[in-house]
Amino acid sequence: MNHLELPRTTNVPHPATALLHRGRPAAQRVVRRAWAVEVHGADRVPPSGPVVFAGNHIGFLDGPVLAICAPRPVHALTKIEMFAGRLGGVLRAAGQIPVRRGEPDLGAVRTSVRVLRDGGVVGVFPEGTRGPGEVTAIEPGAAYLALVTGATVVPVAFLGSRLPGASLSSLPPRGSRIAMTFGEPVTVAAQPWPRRRADVAATTGRIRAAMLETLRAAQTVTGMDLPGPAPEGEIEE
Repeated sequence: MNHLELPRTTNVPHPATALLHRGRPAAQRVVRRAWAVEVHGADRVPPSGPVVFAGNHIGFLDGPVLAICAPRPVHALTKIEMFAGRLGGVLRAAGQIPVRRGEPDLGAVRTSVRVLRDGGVVGVFPEGTRGPGEVTAIEPGAAYLALVTGATVVPVAFLGSRLPGASLSSLPPRGSRIAMTFGEPVTVAAQPWPRRRADVAATTGRIRAAMLETLRAAQTVTGMDLPGPAPEGEIEE
């Protein structure tokens, strides 16, 4: 894809890929030994070309499970606080994209656009933070990325990655079922610069509707439900 188009990405480096690609089989074995991970609807994911995964966000494991067990390697937008210390080195080596929450992060946007223009996959949690995962409202980032690049948006529903009433940073007990369900793709046509707010809003609405439909289908297929709200007074840091 043309890196000279706005926003220009000619000088934006592509995130690391070696660990993301070569390390996935070993990481999958580790994850699947710890939890009973189920993947539903993998055939709905386009086998090539730019894709944005848009998932609900209920627990700490959503991002790792998406990056490790999705049908294609994923560069997931990950809050910048996670990149401190040794974990940060692993995340960068695995090609994950740091993002500052609560403010426009042009660096994260440009890196995501670079990945998509190169035909890769970006993972986004449009709810913004972990919570009930009910998709009551979403942010426009996934829509913007799709409108810039023409990427297909695939909704993803997570169930089981946090137990009812458990802390937002908790892990489910070993052996617990974790279901990751991919929904019907949302096709988005690339829009020339500048992207109009009305188009971003309309596309955001389409993505939210697809996420809700995927969540309902996942609950039906798995017999699992959302964990409900976090313990009283707890918010994701």
